[in-house]
Amino acid sequence: MSRELWYATLATKDSEEPDDIAIPALVAEDLPGVLCGYHLAMIRPRSRRIRGPFLAWLHQSKQFRAQYEAKAVGVTRWGLSEFAFREALIPLPPTEAQERISAYLDASCTAIDAVLAAKQRQIDILKELRRSTIHHAVTMGLNPDVKTRHTDVEWIPEAPQHWKVVRVKDVLEFFNTVRVPLSSAERGLMTQRIYDYYGASGVIDKVENYLFDGTYILIAEDGANLLTRSKPLAFLATGKFWVNNHAHILKPRWGGDVTFFVNLLESQEFSLLVTGAAQPKLTMENLGRFKLAVPKLAEQKAIAGFVREKDAEFRALFERIERQVETLVAYRKSLIHECVTGQRRVSEADLKRVQANV
Repeated sequence: MSRELWYATLATKDSEEPDDIAIPALVAEDLPGVLCGYHLAMIRPRSRRIRGPFLAWLHQSKQFRAQYEAKAVGVTRWGLSEFAFREALIPLPPTEAQERISAYLDASCTAIDAVLAAKQRQIDILKELRRSTIHHAVTMGLNPDVKTRHTDVEWIPEAPQHWKVVRVKDVLEFFNTVRVPLSSAERGLMTQRIYDYYGASGVIDKVENYLFDGTYILIAEDGANLLTRSKPLAFLATGKFWVNNHAHILKPRWGGDVTFFVNLLESQEFSLLVTGAAQPKLTMENLGRFKLAVPKLAEQKAIAGFVREKDAEFRALFERIERQVETLVAYRKSLIHECVTGQRRVSEADLKRVQANV
């Protein structure tokens, strides 16, 4: 008998959400000395009537896992007992059909996953193109023939000749004294939570009152994102909102353009000024003395208009690709469900066709 009849499926048996339980992984090889962790359930066929790969694909069907979700218990973390796995009802086609379905899904999902990976690469390339386009605009302006000069600032090797090199605090006013932290317990007692509550990387909650009314630049004061930059470091907060003590709050002086400055700050590398090992921190003093190359107001506004235009173009591209990804993910899920439940019949011709295209 083929060894693959006895492949094991590992499935998560607890999670923070009940619908995130029994996520499978197929173990298709001997792993001497490897133990299965406490948070995983090992599901292995006990009969020659069921093939291990088919069992693994079956657990990728959300509709099949719904019976696990119904039996999950918990408050802050949901878990499944061994009984829940033992009592799960399995649709069981003939063994030849199981093998054909598994091979068909292997080939089909490999092809879909390749397309999804290509879409992700497109998104990554577009993100980098957006970043470089905006970075060049806010640091060198829109005139390709502009005369430039070298500066004595380490992180500004070159700037347009007519731009001034200034400190952040010379062109942006801090409003850090207005911010007030609220504990989760304080926020939990509020009844009318309608205003955004900002932290270092964006909105983290809703509260019943506000400290600011207008458009301000927020930039993280502490946190790993100062170094990893996995999220925007500088961003706009607009309307009525509250800010805790983990974000600096700034506004341009003398009518400076807020869109220009938020993108200029986001394009900077602040790691040289970040202090602290366990908890990276960008102090108000260090941020205030950080130097920027800045044009006059009219050019700021022109650059801001260009940035908004490019942002809209890139946003449209992102949204189109994301819709394509959503369609592919939904198709993948429905394909698995239809195949393992018999709603889609998989013939030998179907299998040969899809394998030929992989």
